[in-house]
Amino acid sequence: MANYTTADIKALREKTGAGMLDVKKALDEAGGDVDKAIEIIRVKGLKGIAKREGRAASAGLIAARVVDADGGQTGVLVEINAETDFVAKNEKFLDFADKVLSAAIDSGAESAEALAEVEVDGATVKDLTDGMQAVIGEKIVVRRLGRLSAPRVELYLHRTNPDLPAQVGVLVGTDDKAAEVAHDVAMHVAAYSPAYATREEVPSEVVDKERAIAEETTRAEGKPEKAIPKIVEGRLGGFFKENVLVEQAFAKDPKTTVGKVVEATGGELTGFVRFRVGA
Repeated sequence: MANYTTADIKALREKTGAGMLDVKKALDEAGGDVDKAIEIIRVKGLKGIAKREGRAASAGLIAARVVDADGGQTGVLVEINAETDFVAKNEKFLDFADKVLSAAIDSGAESAEALAEVEVDGATVKDLTDGMQAVIGEKIVVRRLGRLSAPRVELYLHRTNPDLPAQVGVLVGTDDKAAEVAHDVAMHVAAYSPAYATREEVPSEVVDKERAIAEETTRAEGKPEKAIPKIVEGRLGGFFKENVLVEQAFAKDPKTTVGKVVEATGGELTGFVRFRVGA
């Protein structure tokens, strides 16, 4: 029988994140040598990466940070997915997420694809990701990266489960004056998930589609022909109130809008980014 104890199994599980059966098999194969067992777990894990490609990775976390930049601040959000919540709170996974986030900040990468090629300690982020899959035994994906620069950037991270890392991340960009309400606006964005900051940001094809749907619905209801244009514009306004940040009713005071709250500061909202794990 291999020379190892229950404590050795527990320690190796915590160190690698691998399952108990995989740890025991590795220790058996390594004759109780912990370092050799770790190498066996990594090798077997790497062989299993291709098998994991088809699996869904819908758990995970949002890693984020705001740093000072020329003329203001830059905020970065990175969504990193795993298959289970158990892995999402694993210490090794959390350390990996922090490395990926630092690489995103230092490199200036604008997308997950560009980030995958960034070098960290002699290896690319893709290499690090493959290595984590090997150790953890689950599909790991650096899904997307968001970056926002402004005179002031507010970061809000929300845990949908207190036992897990942040599942929602929001960056809100403002000038100095509007910074006083930026935290409340970021919390609003987390809760109400607007699609656009202003009406001008809504693509024309989206507006045209919504207008066509509103017109078709109105005609199907048998409304008088003369009334149709006004009804359509009203319904389109409802679409904007639901999807455009500055036109949404403010979470802390629904009698006003987010836009009016920002206006009252004499400042300006410059943009936002919102990620929710798996969404």
